[in-house]
Amino acid sequence: MTSAETAISETAISEAAITETTGTETAISESPASSAVRASSAVRPYQHYVYAYPHKTAYRPLRRDDASLRDLWADEPKNALSLYFHIPFCEVRCGFCNLFTRIGAPDGLTTAYLDALERQAAAVREALGEGARFANAAFGGGTPTFLEAAELERLCDLAEQGLGAELSAIPLSVEASPATATADRLAVLAARGTTRLSLGVQSFVDTEARTAVRPQRRADVEAALARIRAAGIPVLNIDLIYGIDGQTDESWRHSLDAALAWRPEELYLYPLYVRPLTGLGRHLGPEPGDAEWDEQRLRLYRHGRDHLLARGYEQVSMRMFRRVDAPTTGGEDYACQTDGMVGLGCGARSYTSALHYSFDYAVDMHQIRRIIDDYTARGAEDFRHADFGRRMDAGEARRRHLLQSLLQAEGMPVADYRARFGTSPSDDFPAELERFGDRGWLDDSVGPGVLRLSPEGLAHSDALGPELFSPAVREHMASYEPK
Repeated sequence: MTSAETAISETAISEAAITETTGTETAISESPASSAVRASSAVRPYQHYVYAYPHKTAYRPLRRDDASLRDLWADEPKNALSLYFHIPFCEVRCGFCNLFTRIGAPDGLTTAYLDALERQAAAVREALGEGARFANAAFGGGTPTFLEAAELERLCDLAEQGLGAELSAIPLSVEASPATATADRLAVLAARGTTRLSLGVQSFVDTEARTAVRPQRRADVEAALARIRAAGIPVLNIDLIYGIDGQTDESWRHSLDAALAWRPEELYLYPLYVRPLTGLGRHLGPEPGDAEWDEQRLRLYRHGRDHLLARGYEQVSMRMFRRVDAPTTGGEDYACQTDGMVGLGCGARSYTSALHYSFDYAVDMHQIRRIIDDYTARGAEDFRHADFGRRMDAGEARRRHLLQSLLQAEGMPVADYRARFGTSPSDDFPAELERFGDRGWLDDSVGPGVLRLSPEGLAHSDALGPELFSPAVREHMASYEPK
């Protein structure tokens, strides 16, 4: 699971909910008599994790003549860009992972990859031209801390000297695993201005970690967390997963409390998905669609949400929770709905207003290795154009803006949407919004000026988001052949 890209890119009470307090625990309980909640329960809650739209499986090969980076960025606003570096290496691949990453790196491969990043950075800086400014940065993957300390220094130099991003002056988020969060690597990241470190823990229960094909011991996780705190990075995020086979309310609470003991500034709670071509997917087949598993995940989600809300955290999205007294790290001038993303590395996306683009995408290990080898073999000229992508017309821009705004707990001011598009969401998406309202997914208590999800709507974010996909994007996703 990754939270670096979502970190760049969050509870309200609906009429179908009541607030109950028992002891020190504040629970948001949906009324069983509510027809809206009954309607929402008929919808499968876990369909598609949406943090970027359109999905990469909707991308297609681009004609080189039509995808010059210089032309793509020529008329784009470049005063608040987001920078993302993708490192496609992990020491082990978790059973649930369908991210673009490979296990290990033969001798010389990380150096060759950084060499290719340097060539790509030069081409991108040339395309951006003078005056480009970065509002935030993230290193994701894969596992960026798979790189050794000296290699992390080089990666930071590529961001600063290669692209002109002043890392010490902007928020910088970096992903890590317990095994690679070593003191020397963390010292480099802290010295270079890292403001947020995201640690993929998933479970503090060793048997659950093994079930998710994530071999680790709690003692090693705790040691890594101690090193991160000692490094003095301002924001610690811990990723946890619910819905693991055999996980119970008690074991889930055990992981939550183990994480809370470190007082992380952020916590991401992810539902488990079983995807094709992943380790779990090969053993279990396609993702089960049984109601029992859906109910387990919904129950654990609600328990986790209520547990965190009662302990000084606010909900930012379905997945993200932030400690209410957490320090601010800046970067508030970047808006994921409107500002551009500059992605470097063979698994990174880039966003302009007219085109979203990346390199080829795969999940299968052999295909990933092929794509990485192709990336490292590229010359400078090969980085001056986009390879795979999707054009964004006005309709898709509306869908993306609504989707990315609505999935945040704070919701979306309707005036912002109207100022950008000249229409209102109810003009453009009347059927979808009526359907969401009928299911109890919208918070009617905030008035017509704000479009915001209810707690039940946030709980069903992974069902709501896909319903905003356009027919064309759905068709391309359906016709994508996994590799």
